[in-house]
Amino acid sequence: MNWHLHFLGVGAAHAVELGSSAVVLERSGEPLLLIDCGPDTLDRYLAAYGTLPRALFITHTHMDHVAGLEQLFIRLWFDQRLRGNTKVFVHAGLIPWLQARVADYPGALAEGGVNFWEAFRLLPCTRGFWLDGWWFDVFATRHHVPGTSYGLALDGSFVYTGDTRPIPEMLARHAGVSGVIAHDCSLVGNPSHTGIDDIEREYPDALRSRLLLYHYGSAADGTALAARGYRIAAAGERFALDEPSAPRADAG
Repeated sequence: MNWHLHFLGVGAAHAVELGSSAVVLERSGEPLLLIDCGPDTLDRYLAAYGTLPRALFITHTHMDHVAGLEQLFIRLWFDQRLRGNTKVFVHAGLIPWLQARVADYPGALAEGGVNFWEAFRLLPCTRGFWLDGWWFDVFATRHHVPGTSYGLALDGSFVYTGDTRPIPEMLARHAGVSGVIAHDCSLVGNPSHTGIDDIEREYPDALRSRLLLYHYGSAADGTALAARGYRIAAAGERFALDEPSAPRADAG
């Protein structure tokens, strides 16, 4: 069994040429979990796998991370074989925001008679969730307003921060001593996103050596980050992961 992170897009919201930041966790070459679904994510997913995602985790509800849910709803609803089968994992605290952003618009279908979430299998979570026998930890990040953004970790294998400011206390708890840490980073940070100066101030050398940076502002920014010695993800790239640790006794 081998594991990979496949980056469908790596850009900040304005960097459309880099694709909306989203990644697929692959197991033995097959997609296991899609993380986020921006406006172009579903097209990239279909081009890569020829099918719709069967499991999705939402980090937060900014539109460059959830705008693709409407397209996914349409495709699922009109395929009787797939309707209701796609699991959507989302922190319970995000449910009101997600409902307001993508599901409350009057008339999910022009013909009426359909509720948005009927096309999905919505699974709220707090500490984490089980998927195919593996436990995924969910943890709060620092993006815009507290309680509105969450990262994901698979013990021993990877951490995916989602959009965030530096979170050394969360990585100390969830990143362990090995595995890839996919981290939001641009050349210049702001009140909602991490900059490279934040990385170099907040994180020790041992952790920085494991970083895989994405959600940057342009191809030139990615080149500049790489020139400073960091691994940079590009759209379409796959990165090998360590096999996850066995789920903890207290997981779930």
